Amino acid sequence: MKIPFLDLKLVNTPLFPEISEAFERVSASGWYILGPEVKAFETLFADYCESNFCVGTANGLDAIHLILKCFEFPEGSEIIVPANTYFATILAVIQAGYRPVFVEPLLSTYLIDPDKIEENITSSTRAVLVTELYGKSCELTSIKALCKKYHLKLISDSAQSHGALYKNQKSAGLVDAAAFSFYPTKNLGALGDGGAVVTNDRALANRIAERRNYGSSQKYHFAQKGLNSRLDELQAAILSLKLSRLDEENAKRRSIAKRYLTHINNPKIVLPPADTILEDAWHLFVVRTENREHFRKYLENAGIQSDIHYPIPPHQQKALEEFSYLTLPITEKIHLEVTSIPLNTYLSHEEINYIIVTLNQY
Repeated sequence: MKIPFLDLKLVNTPLFPEISEAFERVSASGWYILGPEVKAFETLFADYCESNFCVGTANGLDAIHLILKCFEFPEGSEIIVPANTYFATILAVIQAGYRPVFVEPLLSTYLIDPDKIEENITSSTRAVLVTELYGKSCELTSIKALCKKYHLKLISDSAQSHGALYKNQKSAGLVDAAAFSFYPTKNLGALGDGGAVVTNDRALANRIAERRNYGSSQKYHFAQKGLNSRLDELQAAILSLKLSRLDEENAKRRSIAKRYLTHINNPKIVLPPADTILEDAWHLFVVRTENREHFRKYLENAGIQSDIHYPIPPHQQKALEEFSYLTLPITEKIHLEVTSIPLNTYLSHEEINYIIVTLNQY
């Protein structure tokens, strides 16, 4: 049996007739950037996230960057970030002119450790930027309390958590601003790049809407130095039709994750936490093993394709050599041991069983 990690053609094929209709509608409209399709999607996605405002952007990196710039922190401000995250989270902070302060994760969840945040807060700290890695919400109650205590903004990199819940509420609506990516592999994925900011802050949403368009809200009038970071009409139309199915897609992911968590029973394999199966978006199903290369080779020989999210922690990347002095043992351990196994809505019952049996026999 051959099981790919992800086949986007299989993901999108059932939607081809509706995607074709969307393409024809947008093509015939003659309006391709920041038009009615973008406005419609922004309204739909804000409502879905239980938030007041949504501003479409060109990608998820820009969404984080725009949030940071539009909060207008003093230059050189410190932003607390998870040490265990994708490179883009850190890159956005640096590109915005701020300094990332790395905080170790919990080994059990891979998410930022709330108990280690306070000791990293200084007089220069302006925000806590969490990452809802793999589709799991952070422990927002205690983190929000800390942010309130120290008058900090709470920002979420929600690039992997479309539809994730925290205590039965959409997690994106519980922070000051959340940044989303609609990269094609996401639970809510476009057929190209795309992103969005979700917030309840009207003034922030207005500043981001202006800044994403070169800094202009009136043609040829520029109030600030902005970006060219606009969600296009076609991607917005596709995202709107996919959004109507997102809860159903996430329910399938949760069902598969539950089967994995219930039936994979191998002491050599550490499974993700099972305490919030029905709240996590399960963008990825990530396990840990001591000898990852041996484990991945075993899966490959069995016909199961895997991936690594992620092999090198941000502070050890060549582009961030200024942080190479850091010693972050939990983060480094995670990056040496994690493997992502297939979790897709098109997986058949037989394929899921085969994956379970194969992992149990490792």
